[in-house]
Amino acid sequence: MDSNTATVLTEEEKQQSPKSRKVPTKLPKPKRKNKKILQNWQLYIFILPAFLYFLIFHYIPMYGVQIAFKDFIPSSGIWGSEWVGLEHFIRFFDSYYFWDLIKNTLGISIYELIVGFPLPIILALALNEAKDGLYKRTVQTVTYAPHFISVVVMAGMIIAFLSPATGIINHGLTLLGFDPIPFMSDPNWFKTVYVFSGVWQSTGWGTIIYLAALSGVDPQHHEAAIVDGATRLQRIWHINIPALVPTMIILLIMNLGNIMAMGFEKILLLQNPLNLESSNVIATFVYQAGLLDAQYSFAAAVGLFNSVINALLLITVNQIAKKRSETSLW
Repeated sequence: MDSNTATVLTEEEKQQSPKSRKVPTKLPKPKRKNKKILQNWQLYIFILPAFLYFLIFHYIPMYGVQIAFKDFIPSSGIWGSEWVGLEHFIRFFDSYYFWDLIKNTLGISIYELIVGFPLPIILALALNEAKDGLYKRTVQTVTYAPHFISVVVMAGMIIAFLSPATGIINHGLTLLGFDPIPFMSDPNWFKTVYVFSGVWQSTGWGTIIYLAALSGVDPQHHEAAIVDGATRLQRIWHINIPALVPTMIILLIMNLGNIMAMGFEKILLLQNPLNLESSNVIATFVYQAGLLDAQYSFAAAVGLFNSVINALLLITVNQIAKKRSETSLW
């Protein structure tokens, strides 16, 4: 009887109209999203400054990119200037200095990547193996400190230290019996001076990310490896380095994506007519053409070309990393 009654009740419930049936109420999707936003409003307040920064200084100025396709005249404004299409891009591609700028930009960036990318990893592995104490804290302080030196002060130090007449480096070479080297006036030395001064300034700071990744390694892995008779180098190779691989891939993707977007401040401060052959890069050329020569449309076209190349490199490298490993930016 009970089972039959239950069956009858179920059938009766099925025959009831939808209005009389008790259905759990669900909020529509927009209302549910609004409810979540209201519940987590503090998080949106935290993200608001960053959102406004990118909106005001990165997205709204993109309105002015159209001057790369116009013969921009400030008195006529952006909309009043004549549309010229790809004329400025063709002018840049056909110029005699196009390949020199590409060669210098890529040469310095790749040189800096080859020398500067592995050094923070090596330093982080070394500091991770050192025991906590005065020596470790001293090394960290000494290697981190150059990061806080401004670009202008750094350029002044480089010029002063490498001066053929009064520089401490050339004084040391003279004491060893070598002739003074004109580092800042010889185009062959510019890339090396730029790269190694940058490595000295940024290597210590770059180790922070890798040390943070190493802090997440489970100590039990090392304890088990020690029990199995693994040496310190074997533990570094088989435990620490694999733990750094995801971080290394992410930073490598970001570095390759910015390979054409090197900052121009330091190069501009170290640049002079004698080393211009190897120090003139796209960033300094855009500064020269846009701000000094007032060729606004031409400089905007060159800058847009540079940004598009960087975006394509970032997307390509990210896709390659995504296919080869499980780590990628998106």
